[in-house]
Amino acid sequence: MPSRDRVASGSPGPGPGPGAGPGTGRLCVGVVWALLLVLMWLWGKEVTAGQGSLSAPTTGDVAAVGRPRGVPLPPPVPPAADAAGPRRIDIPSLGVSAPVVPRGLDATGAVEAPPYERARTVGWYGAGTAPGARGAALLVGHVDTETEPAVFSALGTVRPGAVVRVARADGTVAEFTVEDVRVSSRHAFDAHRVYGAHDPDRAELRLLTCGGTFDRASGTYTANVVVSAYLTGVR
Repeated sequence: MPSRDRVASGSPGPGPGPGAGPGTGRLCVGVVWALLLVLMWLWGKEVTAGQGSLSAPTTGDVAAVGRPRGVPLPPPVPPAADAAGPRRIDIPSLGVSAPVVPRGLDATGAVEAPPYERARTVGWYGAGTAPGARGAALLVGHVDTETEPAVFSALGTVRPGAVVRVARADGTVAEFTVEDVRVSSRHAFDAHRVYGAHDPDRAELRLLTCGGTFDRASGTYTANVVVSAYLTGVR
């Protein structure tokens, strides 16, 4: 049986399957080996808006909310001067208010998610970009546990224009605006598009959890929910 606390290359982690019972599930937090490659890539070169953009449908998207026409979005503000780590995340439209803890990689190279007893906690890849700093910060969370929905159970329902607030260690609150929501197939996961900054001059945020349906043969979800947001205020 696949590990409950990490994910395989290019695929989301285990999760609840049809008929498995309410709330039965494992973890899906993103793409592990792809993340390692992309972190090296991001540090080695800048990503242009065209290379990193998720504004148009891409191969492998099994569903996409995207950015509907006519949705007015505020302009970005300059990235924060410091790299203060996140302490808490609030997504008012989803009723999410959760602590954020830094996580690293385990011996296999997988992102360490918060343990299941802390399924209402969000993990931040602490070796990467801090929310509010230039680049794309990565936050991951469980979609459910064996008994109940978890912190990002409703992440796939968030819409462009929604506000995401991240309280940081320096006492500031970085406010992000959602610009894009994708459900990306694990079989055609494009790490550059997911983790690369849409605009290298902005501070951006990625929120990830499981998506699609449960594949009993592989013991994984068929997709990842990827929410992209950008910095629109700091207070």
